Amino acid sequence: MSLAQPLTDDMTSLPRYTDQPSVQKDWLINSVSQKATVYQTIDNHLALSNGLITRTFSITPGGATIGLDNLTTGEALLRSISPEAVLWINDHEIKVGGLIGQPVQNYLDPTWIPQLEADPLSLKLVSWDSQPLENRFAWTPRSEWLSKPPEEAKGTMLRFSYQADEATIQQHLVRLTSDDQRQKLLDDPFTTLSQAWKLVSANDDRSASFINEGKPGEMMAPQNHPVFAEQPLPTDTRVVIARINAGTDQSTEYGPGITLVYAEDNLKLFLSPGNRSFGLLHNGSTQYFRGMDPSVSHFLRLQLEEGEVRCAVSANGKEYQTLAVVNTTAIAEKIRIGKTDPSGDATSGPKTEHIGRSRVENLVLLGDPVAPSRDMDFLRDLTVHVHYELYNGIPLLSKWITVEYDGNDEVIINNIRTEHLAVTEAESAVEHKQRWHLPPIFAQSDFAFGSMSPNASENAGVEWREDSTYTTQVNYLLKTPTVLVCEPKHGVGQEVSRGMPFESMRLWEMLYDSSDRERRGLAQRKMYRTIAPWTQENPIIMHVRSADDASVKKAIDQSADVGFEMVIMTFGSGFNIEDTTEANIQRMKALRDYAHNKGIALGGYSLLASRSIDADNDVVMPPGMKPTFGRSPCLLSEWGDRYFKTLYAFYEKTGMDILEHDGSYPGDVCASHNHPGHRGLEDSQWKQFVQIRDFYRWCRSRGIYLNVPDWYFLQGSTKIAMGYRETNWSLPREYQEIIERQNIYDGTWEKTPSMGWMFVPLVEYHGGGPAATIEPLHDHLPHYEQRLANLFGAGVQACYRGPQLYDTPETKVLVKKWVDFYKRHRRILDSDIIHLRRPDGRDYDAILHVDPMGEEKGLLMVYNPLDTPIERTLTVDLYYTGLRDKATVSTNDGGSKVMSLDGTSLQLPITIPANGQVWYVLK
Repeated sequence: MSLAQPLTDDMTSLPRYTDQPSVQKDWLINSVSQKATVYQTIDNHLALSNGLITRTFSITPGGATIGLDNLTTGEALLRSISPEAVLWINDHEIKVGGLIGQPVQNYLDPTWIPQLEADPLSLKLVSWDSQPLENRFAWTPRSEWLSKPPEEAKGTMLRFSYQADEATIQQHLVRLTSDDQRQKLLDDPFTTLSQAWKLVSANDDRSASFINEGKPGEMMAPQNHPVFAEQPLPTDTRVVIARINAGTDQSTEYGPGITLVYAEDNLKLFLSPGNRSFGLLHNGSTQYFRGMDPSVSHFLRLQLEEGEVRCAVSANGKEYQTLAVVNTTAIAEKIRIGKTDPSGDATSGPKTEHIGRSRVENLVLLGDPVAPSRDMDFLRDLTVHVHYELYNGIPLLSKWITVEYDGNDEVIINNIRTEHLAVTEAESAVEHKQRWHLPPIFAQSDFAFGSMSPNASENAGVEWREDSTYTTQVNYLLKTPTVLVCEPKHGVGQEVSRGMPFESMRLWEMLYDSSDRERRGLAQRKMYRTIAPWTQENPIIMHVRSADDASVKKAIDQSADVGFEMVIMTFGSGFNIEDTTEANIQRMKALRDYAHNKGIALGGYSLLASRSIDADNDVVMPPGMKPTFGRSPCLLSEWGDRYFKTLYAFYEKTGMDILEHDGSYPGDVCASHNHPGHRGLEDSQWKQFVQIRDFYRWCRSRGIYLNVPDWYFLQGSTKIAMGYRETNWSLPREYQEIIERQNIYDGTWEKTPSMGWMFVPLVEYHGGGPAATIEPLHDHLPHYEQRLANLFGAGVQACYRGPQLYDTPETKVLVKKWVDFYKRHRRILDSDIIHLRRPDGRDYDAILHVDPMGEEKGLLMVYNPLDTPIERTLTVDLYYTGLRDKATVSTNDGGSKVMSLDGTSLQLPITIPANGQVWYVLK
């Protein structure tokens, strides 16, 4: 691959960032006319902005993120420049872009940018381009389950392309022979004294010590008195590094240092604090080099090469100054560390009154480089693209990486860090804290699993890390979480070759503009409506507990009668998606046809994880690790391959509409080398994830609805458990009514109503007997109605599990009443919930649905758990409905009246019947 042409894109055609119109209205209740656009800044940088947030990039002196601004709050969040990405390829760390030389990391002054330098080890920016957003994958909407058109994501994508130039490759070749790439033979911090060391003092004088006050390496001795430790030098030693502090020692020729002992000579590199110099002894003569500062520690380094020893010093252990190159063909036999005499031995000199204290702080012996230099040839054929997407009307951007390789062989991407964002701390604390306030960024990745909440991204690879390089922070132990990182915790191990590029996971970053919990929740929910619009499909679902033809047809018939829209052959029903016989396929297809003729969608349940297949097909966990569910098959085993082929074939042949996929893949690694779909441990998690990812995306392309009890929303799943404990459905019915509303109240802080399912076991479930059971339905109509009112009033669909939805005409009328209520107000009930008062069984509880863009802008549901009516005047803030000064209010779908508002505040007199509810529609 030839290196792309120098970066010559003309930015003068771009609009000026200074001319960008500001957004004056609240983006959560108003449409934002400002579109995501690429701008040219006054300093000739690129700014990707939508009027709500801006991410700024330098082009010269190199490609890097140099700004992240929240335009609503005026916050500049970026405090330090980092690489745009980091890849580990063939076990080499390869940085992408970034600038170095920032003087402090507490903040980033834009005037510093021209003085910074491109990292010589990083890939260099060669081009950039922009284009409109494209869909991540195909989606066939089911409009019959959508209360309004989906919020199509629109905006702008900005792509930066990076390659290595010859200077970068040469820097990596130098790096491969650097100290951190060498085999470590010894690393002795002298916290204790190893038995390998022999202590030596001139004339065996014990008044001079190498262990002063119990501290090994601390030497207390007269100025001209040798005291040191020695041991044989390993024959494969290639580098010797000692960090030594001269302390109060004022020696010249007897200063502390390193001595290599040869058969006929000694070589000594040492500190000479008496004349503020570094000393070098060889062939019986000593040279001095000015520049030694007695007040600080110094690094002394000897590199043993063929026929020579390179002698160097450093103040920081990174940048070394070479003092001399000594020619020698001899092989060192011993190493001495400490104070030796002018010839490198143990003879004392003239007595002085001065006694000094100095210290050997560390000694490292290194061998040959671990990696051969020829491994870096792959850089010549590597291109890394860094993609950013900024969305219209929401303070949200996305980032991901693609890697192309044009060599004749293949390379292995061991791991990839798609984001390393060093932002300002949300709080400062000198001491340790159990829980930190985090920076105002909501970060989510589509590489997520193992949770029913957004922390699934954290399980997989999104986390806030400490920054040990941020040495000027307030926290003494440098533990403040200030760096947002997106990096798979177990690597990816992905092969890349010509024509077979690699695409990373995507990271979304939404900048909060408030610390208010409700506003942050609304922002999160709008994010999912924007980037995962399939989550707004909200069918009304029955779980039929038997999969025989008669039971399924009865469930379909009853669902059609009362307005339900979907039937799932539930767990334990006898439905077996892994039955590949033609008879089963034809029976399922016939049931599908029957359901479709009634306007009902049909599908079934399959268990993926939390079961064992056999020793050949289960995950093989590394020592000390266990599968998430105690046992699980590997998705890339022979069984896993058959299983997914069976699922694809089943839905292609039967045309069914839904999969309830239990498990799902929770992120288990697998150390097997015998499974056909992965090489071993390194690539096992990523490739298993790709297996499930691709299947879910395929389902979405065919309009197949996905109930998945794991956070796979960004890969196509539509609904997850709202958040409940299954055994609670064995509690007495009256307890279930309150707990159900609590579960909904708590679950909708971070989920829209359509994103979470609840559960209504119509028959006994987990025990509890008659007191916990709704069947016979007609005997418990008040309870059944309350459950329907709880759920449809919240816009939350439940899995009604049992043999039937109704058992008498009265029961049928009751169910249809609440289904009709939901469908009459479907758009507002599917909209966001404002949390007014959490259920506690002691007073009313209330939620407010809001839709500022709808005809019905609000729907207030108020519940009374008491045995007596409640009369009250509620103060309700209608800000998020978009209503101001006045509102038209109707009660229980009755007559309406216009009520005045105090700005956005409504004073609403209410009467709630005992053990009942009331609702108010606001226009």
